[in-house]
Amino acid sequence: IIMFRPSKHFVEVTLFFHCLNQAVPHVWNDRELKFARTVIFTVEEINRDTKLLHGVSLGYRLYNGCGSENLIRAAVEAVNGEDSKGCSGQVQAVLGHSSSGVSEDINLILSSLSIPQVRRKDWEMTDDRFQVIGLVQLMKHFDWRWVGIIYSPGLYSEEGTSEFVKEAEKEGVCVEYRLPYSKIYENYFNTIVQTLRESSSKVVLLFLSLSYTKSFLSEIENYNITGKQWVGSESWITQADLASVERKNILQGAIGFALPQASIPGLGEFLLSLKPSDEPQSAIIKAIWETFFDCSFSPSNTSTMCTGTEDLRTVSSDYTDVAYFRAENNVYKAVYLVAYALHALLQCQNGSNPTTGKVLILQFLIHSKFVYTNVRGNTVHIVSLLSFCIEPCPPGTRKAINKRRPVCCFDCFVCPEGTISNQTNSPECLFCLPEFWPNEKKDQCLPKPTEYLSYKEIMGALLTGFGCVGVFLSLLTSIIFLTHKDTPIVRANNSELSFLLLFSLKLCFLCSLTFIGRPSEWSCMLRHTAFGITFVLCISCVLGKTIVVLMAFRATLPGQLSVLTFTLIQVVICILWLTINPPFPKMNMMYYKDKIILECALGSAVGFWAVLGYIGLLALLCFILAFLARKLPDSFNEAKLITFSMLIFCAVWIAFIPAYVSSPGKFTVAVEIFAILASSFGLLVCIFVPKCYIIIFRPDQNSKKHLMGKIPPRTL
Repeated sequence: IIMFRPSKHFVEVTLFFHCLNQAVPHVWNDRELKFARTVIFTVEEINRDTKLLHGVSLGYRLYNGCGSENLIRAAVEAVNGEDSKGCSGQVQAVLGHSSSGVSEDINLILSSLSIPQVRRKDWEMTDDRFQVIGLVQLMKHFDWRWVGIIYSPGLYSEEGTSEFVKEAEKEGVCVEYRLPYSKIYENYFNTIVQTLRESSSKVVLLFLSLSYTKSFLSEIENYNITGKQWVGSESWITQADLASVERKNILQGAIGFALPQASIPGLGEFLLSLKPSDEPQSAIIKAIWETFFDCSFSPSNTSTMCTGTEDLRTVSSDYTDVAYFRAENNVYKAVYLVAYALHALLQCQNGSNPTTGKVLILQFLIHSKFVYTNVRGNTVHIVSLLSFCIEPCPPGTRKAINKRRPVCCFDCFVCPEGTISNQTNSPECLFCLPEFWPNEKKDQCLPKPTEYLSYKEIMGALLTGFGCVGVFLSLLTSIIFLTHKDTPIVRANNSELSFLLLFSLKLCFLCSLTFIGRPSEWSCMLRHTAFGITFVLCISCVLGKTIVVLMAFRATLPGQLSVLTFTLIQVVICILWLTINPPFPKMNMMYYKDKIILECALGSAVGFWAVLGYIGLLALLCFILAFLARKLPDSFNEAKLITFSMLIFCAVWIAFIPAYVSSPGKFTVAVEIFAILASSFGLLVCIFVPKCYIIIFRPDQNSKKHLMGKIPPRTL
């Protein structure tokens, strides 16, 4: 506590610091000694400035802050205006204790006396709220949305923790737990260890004072707590000695806010020039000196004698670290704040000048920065870490808020069929375009695979093979008939129509090949029209042969005329179909969701069914006529064979209709090809195989005598 009382020529500053004697006996807090010496240096510097206080000098008194007795004594002296040495004078103001909690307790005593107190947050030139805002922004910057807090008892940590929770909620940062740490109660620490092991948050804010931080780290290093990112308050984050080798798995990469480094000219030399002879009545200086140099001012058998002339530059401690001044700079500014307040008082400005204090606080905020501490106290980079209540929803899922849990907690749902999400924590899933489909991870849309009857697949290859076999057999039959064209069995059955029928059968087998392969504009038009015309040509030939049988070989001209007439009608139907609304290639995306069927759309359904209907009509007519002519007397009556072939033909195409309508995708085309091949093979086998058998294996029956001998006498 720094107390000052104005008089005409002299103002005495009473300095009451945090406990110089630490919790461990005979271990002295040289950091607090450094603060005390900084105040002395600053007071002397102010007194050398003749313009600041215009002849009024500052004095000081020092107290050790160990225990409540010294605190009460200081407060009583402040109230009474007289100390134990008889110095009197009413205290006008108090510079607060380095602990916020103690400052609040003293404030309760002094507030009723209207004695103003500059508390810790003021002599450090910062409000804890600004540190809290900075810590929240730090969490937001690294996208740490799910954190835990461990805090120590006392106003500094408790108020800081409460303020952090409020500010964090505004920025979408959630606190999974906040646990108090006590040096006394073991149950508190056991709860902390269990929570650290079971919690899902990977970021832990240690809002502890320096002494509590040292105690906490000493205990926690005995447990295997890994995978946590520690964030520190300014009270301990710059203490490199905390990050010892034993704690490398705990504090490596710890991050937090710190007071700005500063250089105070002359302070380093002043601190290092300290000699016990400068304060001969101070037992504290002698005790710390003995600790620094491991000596004793009293005769001892265990240590050497202290001379008092030892060099502090040979000692490594908080006190002798004079490269930069963090907290010391704020002590330095705090004393100047008192001096400027006194200067304003002397200038009759109602005893206050708030502008100065605000400027100094603003400077702290402007110059504040992040400090990263590893085991050696060096600057390192933070390891990339995302700390969430639940791991972020990966692409392929959507994020849904769970109303029964904190706002940082949510559920991840896999995108429905046909939708994707290509971002982390996507709030919704997007539909793919019709010609695209999600991949397995549902994080991108890929072009749908196309399906059509290909020559390369087994079914396409088999159908192609059967078509080629049909062409070969038709060609072979034509060769057999051609080489035996003068034999009675060939001549007796209208050889011209037989050769025309074999030619049309070759076209029918070849027509089936146009249905295999990737559909194109020309193939779609060709496959249906070629199929319709060649089959009409084929059926017309069969119908002509039937008419010839009925006319009992009287003439061949009617058969040839019927072939031409019936075929021309089908040609006209196909021309009208291609002219009005021809078949065209189409991508069918309705039957399957995840693939596209490449098919030939019919264009005009009327045209397609007209072609099939006309073929069916001719086949039915041929079947009826052949059935009527099956018992007519003839040397080699084909009517029975034609009847059987037309029966197979009609059965195939009647079965084709429901199969064609119900077959999916490429199987529709396969059904149509199968119908073409089956009906073509039926005509080839039923009409020509028996004749080829006689020509090759029974040549004795291929004679005019044999054929004439089978003719019964004709009657009217």
